[in-house]
Amino acid sequence: MRVLLLGPGGYLGRYVAEHLIADPSVQLTALGRGDDADVRFDLSTGSPGALTRFLNAVHPGVVINCAGATRGDARELTRQNTVAVATICESLRRSGCGARLVQVGCAAEYGPSHPGTSTSESAVPRPGGPYGVSKLAATELVLGSGLDAIVLRVFSPAGPGTPTASPLGRLADAVRRAMQSGENEVRLSGLGVRRDFVDVRDVARAVHAASLSAAQGVVNIGSGRAVRLRDAAAVLARVAGFDGTLHETDAPPVRIPLPGGGEPPAGPAAGLPAAPAVAPAAGPPSAYPYPDGCGAWQQADVRTARDRLGWRPRIGLEESLADIWMEAACRV
Repeated sequence: MRVLLLGPGGYLGRYVAEHLIADPSVQLTALGRGDDADVRFDLSTGSPGALTRFLNAVHPGVVINCAGATRGDARELTRQNTVAVATICESLRRSGCGARLVQVGCAAEYGPSHPGTSTSESAVPRPGGPYGVSKLAATELVLGSGLDAIVLRVFSPAGPGTPTASPLGRLADAVRRAMQSGENEVRLSGLGVRRDFVDVRDVARAVHAASLSAAQGVVNIGSGRAVRLRDAAAVLARVAGFDGTLHETDAPPVRIPLPGGGEPPAGPAAGLPAAPAVAPAAGPPSAYPYPDGCGAWQQADVRTARDRLGWRPRIGLEESLADIWMEAACRV
């Protein structure tokens, strides 16, 4: 199977490329803006005609789009996430290759969810920021293209390579800096939010499964569990061997028990083993910032991925956090 991967240098794209290369039945060609691509091409500025000529030359059976931007102003996000997908769809329509399109979307397309609920693919999207809007527009372009296409709405990816700007990457970097400087306190905000974390290597498996499947439409990719960032922070601190204080800047500070002391269990929704947890703050809830536009709660309904792709997550959050910490600890 000949596969064209768009965006091989991104956080998700790197792991999708590694997973596909490990499959001897896959002939992989990577197209992107970086030096890691076989062919240099900017989807946000390149013409559909140029991409069509390339598709006709390579004649892939599957096109996987992992390209895009997560940060920037509305104009930049629209260029990278929406205009680029319009170029892909138009090029595939013009081309005679008949390739299947696997578009990697995101949970930000849904926007905030009601606490305690799982978001299914039938939920009405209400993105809470320009990133989610740009990705939702891309999804609508794909679904309305008439192509053989599937959109994977990936919830919160975690694991090795997690960007330091992401919530878990920010946690790991803060703990690393504290330990390197000998400080016994880490100051953090927004730990009350709950997100559905899914390991990036499991996401790569889902992309591969989608490329082989006949399923179309939107499919959620997540763990099916909403984990409070506070609980993830406690597990990361234990993995790192940090026995200081995690101080919530929008809640009273809470002491992590020293090794040998009591270890209260993590919440059942987290699905995590016992860890030195950061207890929820007393009193009324704080107003947390939600830069991803997803509000205080997101949890995926992943039954469609199980039923239509035969996919289930395999890697637990503690393993993802351990790998995040290993990379952070080596950072100078």
